[in-house]
Amino acid sequence: MLSKKYINNISGLQVFQLLRFGTLLLISIVFTKSSVTTSSIGDYEAFLFVTALVCSFWINGLIQSFLPLFKSNTTFQKGQEKSPEIYNVFLLISGLSVLVIVVLLLFKNLLSGILTDNGTIPFFHFLLLYIFFSSPSYLIEYIYLLKNKAGWILKYGFITFGIQFILISAPAFWGVGMQMSIVGLVSISVIRYIWLLFLLKKYARFTSSATFIKEHLHLAYPLIISSLLGGSAQFVDGFLVLNKFDTATFAIFRYGAKEFPLVLLMANALSTAMISEFSIKEKIGEALKLLRQKSAQLMHLLFPVTILFIIFSHWLYPRIFNENFTESAVIFNLYLLLIISRLVFPHTVLIGLKKTRIVMYASLAELVVNVILSVTFIHFWGIEGVAFATFIAFATQKTIWVIYNKKVLHISPKQYIPITMLVVYSFLTLTAFYFMY
Repeated sequence: MLSKKYINNISGLQVFQLLRFGTLLLISIVFTKSSVTTSSIGDYEAFLFVTALVCSFWINGLIQSFLPLFKSNTTFQKGQEKSPEIYNVFLLISGLSVLVIVVLLLFKNLLSGILTDNGTIPFFHFLLLYIFFSSPSYLIEYIYLLKNKAGWILKYGFITFGIQFILISAPAFWGVGMQMSIVGLVSISVIRYIWLLFLLKKYARFTSSATFIKEHLHLAYPLIISSLLGGSAQFVDGFLVLNKFDTATFAIFRYGAKEFPLVLLMANALSTAMISEFSIKEKIGEALKLLRQKSAQLMHLLFPVTILFIIFSHWLYPRIFNENFTESAVIFNLYLLLIISRLVFPHTVLIGLKKTRIVMYASLAELVVNVILSVTFIHFWGIEGVAFATFIAFATQKTIWVIYNKKVLHISPKQYIPITMLVVYSFLTLTAFYFMY
């Protein structure tokens, strides 16, 4: 096991997110190398897409808002060995999961016609089971986070993602059909759900509270809306490109319009892990200093890697895909520029201090700016203009949060942003983009 010097809540959650992404990537590679048909792979992807579409935005909002409430809420007293907060967030997520299942059952035909081209949601009944068992299970790594069990975040990740890879990829490798892979996906969600029940028994006090749930929802709804708005921007961009260009150009855009996963995953993990550090007023200064330090470490790691990808993307794209996707490299490079804003964390401070409405308002501003600039730029620069609009819109969102922290909360950017380092790395990244454009 790695030294405790390198295992903490932040690094544990970052590695966990990388394990999740790596497992999904390996499974997709196994699918393409097996006898599974492209149509069957499409059914699997549609299964995951529908699940994410109806669940991810509210799960993210509820979990992010729960982190500061765990240590600071007006409903429960602190100092108890077992946490009623954990039990109540479990009840809330479970209840909303059941609500989503009911909605899917009631409007199955309507949703199937909207979401799929053949009017059928693949493996629908397995989908309902997967939503029920998998949605609450997202709590597991965050329970370990809040209990400072970083080592267990890694153990849980290695064990369950290892089992997930075997259960999903083995049926494809053996050629027994995609349905068995879906059964494997549901099975690992059941295993995680049982793991969660054991954690609830160990760490939760089974006391339900409508007052706490109301407090939680009040804090969560701006984050839920923010997450929903953030996801909407991708659909708007895709719609604009598909509406103005042919499907071949749309494919070129989609293959390039991908943020660097390493940057996205590690930045989000850092942000999430740090949220609860801001829930204790006496320790805000320490939390800001730690956020600045961890941001600097990420910059030293991720900016050089991003610059290398900018330099070599034009060489990589036609070799990884084919010559038809050479233009996708330019779109990808534009999305790589998002690292400049991604490694700035004003929203972490805001969520930790329970200032979630400004998070929602800034996300709305991002969507509006993105739509206006995309509609404008697409006429001048085509699909590259849409990608450039995304870069500006995302920077606008982060700027609003930084200004709010400065003007309203009186928290200077230099307290949590290594500004000099950010400026130098941003200049080098933009320079590399300019010369490789």
